Amino acid sequence: MASSSFGSSIVALFITFAVLIGTASAVHLSIRYYNNSCPKLLSMVKDKVDSQLENKERIGASLLRLFFHDCFVNGCDGSILLDDSANFTGEKNAIPNRNSVRGFHVIDAVKSAVEDVCPGIVSCADILAIVARDSVVFLGGPSWRVKLGRRDSRAASQAAANENLPSPTSNLTELISIFRKFGFTTREMVALSGAHTIGKARCTNFRGRLYNDLDIDDVFAKERRSKCPELQGSGDDNLAPLDIQTTIAFDNSYYINIFMKMGLLHSDQQLFQLQNNGTGGGVSTDSMVVEYMKSQSSFFSDFAKAMVKMGDLYPLTGSSGEIRKNCRVIN
Repeated sequence: MASSSFGSSIVALFITFAVLIGTASAVHLSIRYYNNSCPKLLSMVKDKVDSQLENKERIGASLLRLFFHDCFVNGCDGSILLDDSANFTGEKNAIPNRNSVRGFHVIDAVKSAVEDVCPGIVSCADILAIVARDSVVFLGGPSWRVKLGRRDSRAASQAAANENLPSPTSNLTELISIFRKFGFTTREMVALSGAHTIGKARCTNFRGRLYNDLDIDDVFAKERRSKCPELQGSGDDNLAPLDIQTTIAFDNSYYINIFMKMGLLHSDQQLFQLQNNGTGGGVSTDSMVVEYMKSQSSFFSDFAKAMVKMGDLYPLTGSSGEIRKNCRVIN
């Protein structure tokens, strides 16, 4: 028992140390970082994002997801934007990203517009951070002040992406553990999960829930099964909205859905389990779901704060990394 306690203490100390390192780097970030070197940056990015989302609102969810999948793999360094090269295998084809991460063309368009006005000044990592915020705002969600000054990584890690990103089949214990590794509380994890109020998922990611889970509304399951057959390989790429009520609006409907046992992914429904049936290791997030279901303002406030915290994850600053000219390749 003593050995187990010692091991737990070492893990806790390691997590604390890693978070402190990331926090130290984040000190160099500032909302005014480009005020002199590229004063029109925020308005340029917003104009580009708005024009892209006016043509296809759904891409907003993809852009928000890109930021999350970037930051949870060695920090917010734009590594997810890199194509495979002779020197490394990129993150785009990691298991959590394969056939699912999208929106790279929007980042390319924004980067090109920014380079025309402020060549060699603004990093792809910072552009992604701003684009994620502007996408949420365009779809009706909260705003937050984006700290800037990140630099771009010169490599990517498919292995790290496979290891650090949560799975659609993750249980509550696993979700809490993954987010805690990056310094997030359970409440912040529940708030960030609300990003699933927008976007869609492929049948292959929710088939298991439709045919195996018991905590699912019968009518909801039947409707989803009609386009997601049980047979593997049949309808794998068919899409369904993560939020069945307001598919392209950033609001608190996600929490209403899971309260009604209509979470599309197994990992979504894990947040509300009527005291979790033991899968949360004694931890229940039911009350948090109910709070956000009742109060959109509470959800918006916590989500915005958590997004600022996510942007602080292990940024490259100072002379580390580079400012890429093309977000898909290193200079």
